[in-house]
Amino acid sequence: VFLAGCQNAGTAQKPQPAILSEDDIGHSDQMIVMNHVGPRAQVHLAGASEPLWFSSVRDGLVYLRSPEQKAKILAIYVNDIGVAQSWDNMGTGNWIDAETALYVVGSDAKGGMGAPEFVPFSDEEKAQDFSSERGGEILGLTEITAEMVLVPVEHSEMQMPSMGGEGDM
Repeated sequence: VFLAGCQNAGTAQKPQPAILSEDDIGHSDQMIVMNHVGPRAQVHLAGASEPLWFSSVRDGLVYLRSPEQKAKILAIYVNDIGVAQSWDNMGTGNWIDAETALYVVGSDAKGGMGAPEFVPFSDEEKAQDFSSERGGEILGLTEITAEMVLVPVEHSEMQMPSMGGEGDM
């Protein structure tokens, strides 16, 4: 339903995922995306040469489910946690199609801005392992409702990757 425009976009082809760079800025927070821990999202819009970047999957889903969002979405990609080096190091190119990803929803995982995160996987067994360890249920994108992503959330302290300084924990 949400990406139905992809099939009806006429000559528009579904773009491939972009590679995240140190210069990419989050659409909703205007911060450098790579400075945040946890999975991220990219949204490709018709007529745009570059994707919109999001510092967390939650932020990307908020954009997708927002009633104000009217642009034609060609593709959405999220980081695959199952192949990421670590929560602190998602990498720059491990993107999977958001439509086919499985999401662990309601776990104790916090995204880059400290909000509860929707944790994407391409592998169901890895999603089940994560859910067993960290809580939450496994849902597909179409099962994640606007109410799940548009409700106010408590943000814990923003989680930023360590820069290797003396005061690091």
